[in-house]
Amino acid sequence: MTYTEKYFAHIHSLLDTLFETQQKNIRLLAEKCFETSQNGGKLFFFGCSHAGILAQEAFYRTGGLVTANPILPKGLTLETVPVTDTTVLERKEEYAHEILDNTDIKAGDLLVIHSVSGRNGVPVEMAVEAKKRGIFVACITNITTSSASSSRHSSGKRLYEVSDLVIDNCGCIGDAAIEIEGFKGKTAATSTITGAAIINSLCAEVVGLYVENSLEPPVFMSANVDGGDEYNDKMFEKYKNAITYMGSAE
Repeated sequence: MTYTEKYFAHIHSLLDTLFETQQKNIRLLAEKCFETSQNGGKLFFFGCSHAGILAQEAFYRTGGLVTANPILPKGLTLETVPVTDTTVLERKEEYAHEILDNTDIKAGDLLVIHSVSGRNGVPVEMAVEAKKRGIFVACITNITTSSASSSRHSSGKRLYEVSDLVIDNCGCIGDAAIEIEGFKGKTAATSTITGAAIINSLCAEVVGLYVENSLEPPVFMSANVDGGDEYNDKMFEKYKNAITYMGSAE
C-alpha cells in the first residue's frame, strides 16, 4: 500500500466516524445558526493560524452562507511574518479581549471557534469572554488531543470544557496521522479536511432549514458562472445588516 493509499483510507474512515458520531451536533449547530439569524444576530467563525483556515472556508465562497463572518485578527493568520509569531500570540489569552472588542460581535450573536488542541489562551478566552457577553459559543476541536493535553489558559480548562456546543473532528493526537517506515514522527494532518466537511455540512443543514421554512437561503453563487455577479450583489444587499466583512454592517 502506498502512503497515498494509506492516507486516503484513513481519511475515508475518519469521515465515516465523523458522520456517525457528530451529525447530531452539526444539526444542532445549524438550528442555532438559523435561530440566531432569524432573531437578528450575526454568525462568526474564528481560529488561530491553520485553524483559521476554517473561518476562511466558511465565508465568501460558492455555495457558502452569505451571513458567515470570519474573524481574522492581525498576528494570528498565516500571512504573519515570521509565521512562528502566531504560535506565541495564540497563547496570550488577553489578546482575546482585544479581538472581541474590535469585532462587531454582541449579545445574541453566535461564534464558532476552531482549535484542534483547544488548549491555548486565545481560543479558550475567546469562548469564556464571548459567553460573558451573551454570545452563543460552539467549538470544533479534537477531544482526543485536547483531553490528553494540559490547558495553557489561566482557568486550567480546555475549549471543549467552556463551549456551549462541541463538535469533535475525531482526529488523532497531534493531528498528523500517517507513519512512515524509518521515520519516528508522523505526517499528513487531517483537521483541515474534517473541518471543511463540518463547515460545509453545517452550511447545507442551515440552507435546508431556510427552505423548510419557505425562506430564500443566503447562499453565494459562483462569480464565474453567468449571472453569478448579479445574484451575489442581490444577496449582499439583502443581507447587508448580517455581514461585517464588506464594511457595510449597520
